[in-house]
Amino acid sequence: MSAADSELPDERAPRQALQVPREGNLIQRGASGAAIARMAQSHELSAPERRRMRLILPDEAAGGIADAFREVRTRLLTLGGSNNFVTMVVPVSPHEGGSFVARNLAAAFAFDEAKTALLIDCNFRRPAQHLAFGITVDHGGLIDCLEHPGADLGKYLYETGIPRLRLLPTGQAREMNGEYYSSIHMQMVIRFLHKRYPDRYLFLDGPAIKGSPDARILSDLADFIVVVAAYGRDTAATINQAVAGFDPNKLAGVVFNNVR
Repeated sequence: MSAADSELPDERAPRQALQVPREGNLIQRGASGAAIARMAQSHELSAPERRRMRLILPDEAAGGIADAFREVRTRLLTLGGSNNFVTMVVPVSPHEGGSFVARNLAAAFAFDEAKTALLIDCNFRRPAQHLAFGITVDHGGLIDCLEHPGADLGKYLYETGIPRLRLLPTGQAREMNGEYYSSIHMQMVIRFLHKRYPDRYLFLDGPAIKGSPDARILSDLADFIVVVAAYGRDTAATINQAVAGFDPNKLAGVVFNNVR
């Protein structure tokens, strides 16, 4: 897998008053790196478990796949400066490894003990992150949060087995439409999760670009967009056509995934 820079090069509060979701007993805004390091962690995946689950390891040999994700992380941090940000990861077409890239990019950010990462599975039609981490979604997820504004958001965040990385799964899979992505509730949830902790970086695992306008609608909630393309399958023309609907100022680059 390799990363290639894309050639494409006053957040307003909603007028409608909504009840802000609560986030349980998580650390408070402005927490120090030491407090982040003490985030509750009931279990941690072993190195063999991570390899079996195709999750990168911080101590992998130089030149390995972890370094590829570190390069993408460096690119995003250069673009984002000192502020945390929201990154949407979307494949050009289904089954090109968008979810794989999203969770490993989030894991790369969590390598830093001064940062936390939150992975949000926004692929309502093909939710996959809870399966990849072996998580039983017994408390609901993003869909439940959207349908019950004002609920305790903390109960929807799950440990992944990777320190400082949490998952907000989709919840119970069902047929959804793009209106959920553009809803005021979705905007409020993402804004709240983004603004609450300055050291938290959000990653939206989005639906494929082709075949639906959902990815473009969801991109309105992101600061940056990482596009995943199939190496040897998606041509430059295909990729350019796919990203034509996005804000060019948000495009951080293209990750070529070696899809067999």
